[in-house]
Amino acid sequence: MNTFKFGFIGCGNMGGALAAAAAKSLSGGELAVCDSDASKVAAFCGQTGAVASTAVGIAAESAFVCLAVKPQGLSALFAEIGDVLRARKDRFVLVSMAAGVSMERLRALAEKEDCPVIRIMPNTPVRAGEGMVVYDATENVAESEINRFLAGLSAAGRFDRIPERLIDAAGALSGCGPAFVYLFAEALADGGVECGLPREKALLYASQTLAGAAKLLLESGENPAALKDAVCSPGGTTIAGVHALECGAFRGTVMNAVKAAFEKTSKLS
Repeated sequence: MNTFKFGFIGCGNMGGALAAAAAKSLSGGELAVCDSDASKVAAFCGQTGAVASTAVGIAAESAFVCLAVKPQGLSALFAEIGDVLRARKDRFVLVSMAAGVSMERLRALAEKEDCPVIRIMPNTPVRAGEGMVVYDATENVAESEINRFLAGLSAAGRFDRIPERLIDAAGALSGCGPAFVYLFAEALADGGVECGLPREKALLYASQTLAGAAKLLLESGENPAALKDAVCSPGGTTIAGVHALECGAFRGTVMNAVKAAFEKTSKLS
C-alpha cells in the first residue's frame, strides 16, 4: 500500500503550484514533497501539512510520483531513483511535466518499458486555481487512476486530455501563454499611465479587463472575432485602437511568439 497518494519531486514555481493544488484535496499525510532547497520545502510543509521527504522516498512510497524537474535534470534524477522504481512491486504512476519529453522517453529513462505514465503540461495560473492543464497517458494507466489523478489535482483548474503529439503545441500556447498575457497586461497598464492614470489604478483596470474578457469568451462560447466586433462601434474609439494594433502586426507577432515557443520545445525533445 502506498504511503503517499501524491509525491512531488521538485517544489519550484510549477511543481509547488501543483503540489499546493493537491494539498487542497488531500490530507497532509497523503502528500509528500522534496526539493534541493530545504527552506522551500519547510515553508511549504508548514503551510500545507505535507510531509517533507526525499526523491528516493517519494519514488518508493507514492501512488503518483510527480516529476517537477526541468528536462535537462531528468537523466540525473532517474540515475538516483531508477533502481527504486524498478524494485517496486506495488502499483504506481509516473507523472511528468517536463517540456518536450515524451512518455516513451520517460519509460526509457526509467528502464521500465511497462511503466504507467501520465504526461502533463500545466501553466502558472494553477496558483490561482485557474490553470489550463493538458495531459495524456500511456495505454496501461487505468481509467480509475486517471480519475484519482484528476480528483487529486482538481483545485488546479481545467484539465483536457489530448493526444500526446499535440502536447508540445498546447504547451506553447497555454504553458507559455501566461507570459505573453502578462506582457500585454503591462502594456495596457503602461498605456493607461501615459494617458494619466495612476499606476495602481491602471494595473487594476488592465487585470480585471483581461479576467472579464477571458471569462466572457469561455462562458459565451462565441468566436473572439465576434466579441471584438461587438466592441468596435463604427468610427469609434475601439476600432481606432484595433487599427493601431494591426499597424504593429499584433496578431502576427502573437502567432510568431507561440510558434517560437513550439519550435524551442521541439529542440528540447
